[in-house]
Order: sequence, then C-alpha cells, then structure tokens
Amino acid sequence: MTATTGEQSLRVETVEQSRLLALLRDEGPMSRVELGERLELPRARLTAEVSRLADAGMVESGGPAASRGGRRSTLVRLASDLRLLAVDIGATSVGVAVTGPRCDVLAHVVEDCDVRTGPVAVLERVAALADVVLASNPGRLLASGVGLPGPVSFREGLPVAPPIMPGWDRFPVRDQLASRWRRPVAVDNDVNAMAMGERHAGVAQSLDELIFVKIGTGIGCGIVLGGRVYRGVAGTAGDIGHVRIDEYGPACACGEVGCLEAYFGGAALARDALTLARSGRSTRLAELLEERGSLTAQDVGAAAGAGDFAAVNLIREGGRRLGQVIASLVSFINPGMVVIGGGVAGLGHQLLAEVRSAVYRRSLPLATGNLPIVLSELGDQAAVIGAAWSASERAFALTH
Repeated sequence: MTATTGEQSLRVETVEQSRLLALLRDEGPMSRVELGERLELPRARLTAEVSRLADAGMVESGGPAASRGGRRSTLVRLASDLRLLAVDIGATSVGVAVTGPRCDVLAHVVEDCDVRTGPVAVLERVAALADVVLASNPGRLLASGVGLPGPVSFREGLPVAPPIMPGWDRFPVRDQLASRWRRPVAVDNDVNAMAMGERHAGVAQSLDELIFVKIGTGIGCGIVLGGRVYRGVAGTAGDIGHVRIDEYGPACACGEVGCLEAYFGGAALARDALTLARSGRSTRLAELLEERGSLTAQDVGAAAGAGDFAAVNLIREGGRRLGQVIASLVSFINPGMVVIGGGVAGLGHQLLAEVRSAVYRRSLPLATGNLPIVLSELGDQAAVIGAAWSASERAFALTH
C-alpha cells in the first residue's frame, strides 16, 4: 500500500463533502454545474468544497463535460488512485478484493478457509491476501469492509454469538483490522453486504426496497429499505435460516430443530444427498459418492441437471420450503425485487421456478403483481462489492 497523502487529509470535513463524494461514487463523473444542481449548492460554495477535496487528493479533473451551451465545464470525479479493500469471510472460504473508489473490482482472490479455525488464523490469512491484491493495484487505501457469516453488531464491528463460528463471539474484528491497516473498517453480516452489492452494481441496481436471500452453508436474508440495510435492534434482522418450519424436523447448527437451514442449507443438502446415494434411490449421486467419497450441494445440482429424479425432487422440496418463508417476507415487506444468491443458488432455474411458484401462490396478489424473483448475476463478487460500498460509506462519512 502506498500513501502519498497523509491519513488525516483523507478525512471528510463537511456534510456537503460527504454528499458530493457519495454522489460521484454512485453516479460517476459530473460537471460542476450538475453537482451544484444535484446538491442544491450555490456555485461559490460548491467551488470551495471541490477545491478542498482536490487539495486533499479525494477528487480530480475528469476532462471536459458535454456542452450545455456557453463555456464548457470540467468533469469532477473521484481520484483514480483511491482504493477500497473488501473482505468476504464465508463458512468454508475467504475472498479479498481491492476496488476503485466507485467499488469497481480491480483484483479479487478467493481460497478455501474454514471459519472454525478461529478469528486469529482467519484474519491472518485475510491480511496476507490483502497484501497480495493491494500490491497488484497500488494506490491510497481509503477504508475496508468485511462481511462475516453470522450475526454482527454493526455499531461495535464484531460478531455476536454466531452459530457456525466457534471462537468468534465478540472478537474485535473491526478494531483488529483497523489497527493493522490504519484505516476505517466497516464490519457487517455477509448477506447484508451481498444485498448492497446487488443494489450498487447488480440486478437490483438503484432499487430502494429489495430482499437478497443467500443460500450457502447457511441461509440468510439481507433487507434493504429506503436504500439502506435494515439490521434490526441487535443486527439479527433477516436471519431466516433459523425460522422454524417443522416442530419435529432435523437438528440445526443453532441448537434448535426444524429450521429452514436444517432442511435446505448446503450441509443439509449434502446430508440428504448422502442418504439418497446410500439408499440407492439416486443412481447418479451413488456414482458420485463412489468416485469422490463425499457429496456436496453442488453434486445435487449436477445430478439434477443429468435428469436424476431423486435429486430433482430434493431441489423442488427445498425450493418449496424456502419459497414459503420468502412469501411471508414479501407479504410483510412488499419489496421491489427478490434476489437469490450464494453457492446453493447455483442449483439454478429448477430452484428458482419452485421458489417463484411458492411465493406467487402464497403471497398477496398486490405484492407479487410486479415482483421479479431473480438469481444474482454478480456471483461471489456481490459480497465484496457490497463490502467495498460499506467501506466507502465509512470513508465518506463526516466522522469515522
């Protein structure tokens, strides 16, 4: 990481500067005239704020603007050497990306990593990967964003009683990384990051009300209301994986029984696939088990794609249960879109068709009349783009 401008000079000094930077991030280079109109600032005040940001190295000239008659204005854009660091810690993998100031991914590395090895080992690996991506795209680091696969206290920047993260409870993730990188760090639940990634650069771009459902090792839901993530009082809003759908169902990692996640999370699909293979009800899964010695949720998708009837039914049943829970959310929140992502979402259109059928059948017609239910197009970049967006929010805030 290089730093040609001191850390102190990268701080935002006024509300107008904060709004200006966010506008340039979300909508790209603008002329001074456009900026003044959008921010409703007098020309003299806008010129002063832009000059201060330019002196601090936060903005730069983007060339001549399109003519609107009279003298041509100059575009203002975020400084091209500004960098944001984004981290996506999952149950079985970790991804680290470096982005430009508009959250555009410049480099992204993903590798297997078991979150159960604990925060010290995982964060050391994160730091090593961060060095790699930052070295490949040097610039001035503004801030970092981190997504974690469990409940997070956003205000404190730490996980709270995460069911699948032993040893992480109340570990000071934000403070540890902020001390290492000497920059602001935003820590959030990974599905909230995914939701903001989709809103910033995916299929839900610019939608103010949306639901993002992640189906991976666990199941979670990011809720965006009024263009902002809704986290609830303790940061557990959207934890739909632990909605009980059967009082006498299988045991869940949270300690309860009958949770949605116990039926349709990645581990649950692998468990049921193993049962189908060993019982002989799925010849394709039995073949895969013999070849590899174990099965995953992705193997269920492969078997279903090959026409295996038992695997297809497994996806349909899981999609139906998931759709029932999403239908309740749709009736309650009335979102403009439902986006489905995460590793298990790779099961594709068979899953999507079942979810759509359940939601459209069970939700109020007024809520579903113009409701798209779609698969994420960002894949594993949704979380890092959203984490970068959260990092920029910290960097562009009036106080850190």
